[in-house]
Amino acid sequence: MINFWTVKVIRFVTIFFVVAVIIASYFYPGGNIHDITQSGYSFTHNFLSDLGGLESHSGEDNIISMIFFNLSMLLFFFIGISFLFVPILFKENKPTFILAIVGSLFFFIGSMFFAGVGFTPYDVFFDLHVFFALNSFRLMIPASLIYLIVFLRSSLSIKYIAVIASFLFLVTAYVIYLNIGENPLSNKEAMIASATIQKFIAFMSVATVFSLSFGFSKRINNSK
Repeated sequence: MINFWTVKVIRFVTIFFVVAVIIASYFYPGGNIHDITQSGYSFTHNFLSDLGGLESHSGEDNIISMIFFNLSMLLFFFIGISFLFVPILFKENKPTFILAIVGSLFFFIGSMFFAGVGFTPYDVFFDLHVFFALNSFRLMIPASLIYLIVFLRSSLSIKYIAVIASFLFLVTAYVIYLNIGENPLSNKEAMIASATIQKFIAFMSVATVFSLSFGFSKRINNSK
């Protein structure tokens, strides 16, 4: 059970996300917030959320992209559940175990917010969609900070400590950028910067969680 949730589920959901985004990007009809005539999907000119709309910015039907992208986001619900099992891997030390529980609660709530992004297409529930998208990353700051402490207090390899520390730095920088950066709706240049950075952080987040599954797997094997 513990291996299923902390290893297999995490790897499946993160891999599915990458594959789903590639498929959704391929089928995206076109258009962005500043140019409805754009052909297809652009890494630098479209946000990930564009893939989840009922229609593309060009006004065309976006059903295929919407299904794949929103499903991939909804599956983050299971990542949240997975992290509720992670503290069991650190139960040998009570303070570390308690810290892991708190960190997992933040990861759980943050993952529910990621799932909320898939549940609220931006062109139908814009304000709610933005609320879920912004706060999902904000919740990753305390989650990753607490787990950095957990990893430092445990016998987990230094490479996993480096992974979670790097993620903490990047997600913190991204949240700061969201607060002080120029509104992407204001001009094309701001949109390009924001869309590019968003994808970098999103894929780094997925890569981080995927990488941690290997650390969790080692903890399971060492406890046998």
